[in-house]
Amino acid sequence: MILAVRRLLRQPSAVRFALLLLLLASFGAVLLVVDLPEARELPGLADRLGGFAPVAAVLGGALLLVVLVPRTFITLASGAIFGALEGAAYALGAALLAAALGFTVGRLLGRDFVAERVRGRLARLDGWFARQSVLGVVTVRLLPIAGFGLVSYGYGTTGARVLPFLAGSVIASAPTAFGYAAVGATVTSPGDVNWFGAAPAALGLIASVVLIHRWWRAERQRRLGPS
Repeated sequence: MILAVRRLLRQPSAVRFALLLLLLASFGAVLLVVDLPEARELPGLADRLGGFAPVAAVLGGALLLVVLVPRTFITLASGAIFGALEGAAYALGAALLAAALGFTVGRLLGRDFVAERVRGRLARLDGWFARQSVLGVVTVRLLPIAGFGLVSYGYGTTGARVLPFLAGSVIASAPTAFGYAAVGATVTSPGDVNWFGAAPAALGLIASVVLIHRWWRAERQRRLGPS
């Protein structure tokens, strides 16, 4: 066992992959010990930033997503600070930037290690990721398999193409971005619920069901083969 580990550590791709795992473990440990601020406390910070608040919201939100803070918190906070529509827009900007950063880190640190070792079913799965369209990325994003940040890192280790990944990430994030931003906005404006902002969340649920059903049918047809 020790010898096997030593052999792995002599391989640059294994060292980079170990660094990726260490990075993710560190982010997870930090989240366990650091308390996130209450959403109602954030508008005061935005007032102090003045005109830089939108830029800080996008960059800060992206950074938090990269360190595995749940996207729900980011979107609720954006809605509480900027209101439903602006908050949703800034949350989507943060999601796009975070998806690009996570994908890039996963590709640089993990892709070579994975590509050198995938065999059999894992190789077919990797090929599926490489062939994915925007719809495929949307489907995976909507499945409750992992947080936004982890999925971005994971995609980077596959053969997925970056543009469909980024487009699918934004599309999949849009319904809940508007819904949670509308909820967050009620923190600073109680009783003033923006139902037009919340409506996309319901549409997102319907879209999720449709996309998952289409994916399931495509997989079933592939397994059955041509009739």
